[in-house]
Amino acid sequence: MTMHLAQLNVAHMRVPKDSPELADFVAALDPVNQLSDAAPGFVWRLKGGDGPQDTVEHDYGDHMLINFSVWESRDTLWDFVYRSAHLGVLQRRREWFLRMAEPYTVMWWIPEGHTPTLGEGMDRLELLKAHGPTPRAFTFKDFYDSSEAAWRPAAAEVRK
Repeated sequence: MTMHLAQLNVAHMRVPKDSPELADFVAALDPVNQLSDAAPGFVWRLKGGDGPQDTVEHDYGDHMLINFSVWESRDTLWDFVYRSAHLGVLQRRREWFLRMAEPYTVMWWIPEGHTPTLGEGMDRLELLKAHGPTPRAFTFKDFYDSSEAAWRPAAAEVRK
């Protein structure tokens, strides 16, 4: 079975999205989203709308921004994050977002064709916070190969 890599990251804005302090970030949203959508290995991302400055609506707090996407592999996600114009925006994140003491990004393997829900992504982030990196919730730094994926409940029970 072919597996794809789901990733979720959250960020807490320093000020509301319509504040002048976030103008550069907001201006970069549409170009970066277009870049990701056209990137090799990109499969899907959660969208908040069809217009510019597309952000995901959610119930997790007014100042939290969510990025949630699926990629064909670790390498394709890595290339987008660190080897594209996305890197310039990433390098400025401290200007716009609060530094977080707890995990704010999580990855996990899903079967090709599965579209994860935001609830599933937030559950994986909570799993990472509670138990550290595991095959069910990990990071670039503590990465698990898809052969170690525990996306099936039965597989997760066997590993316990």
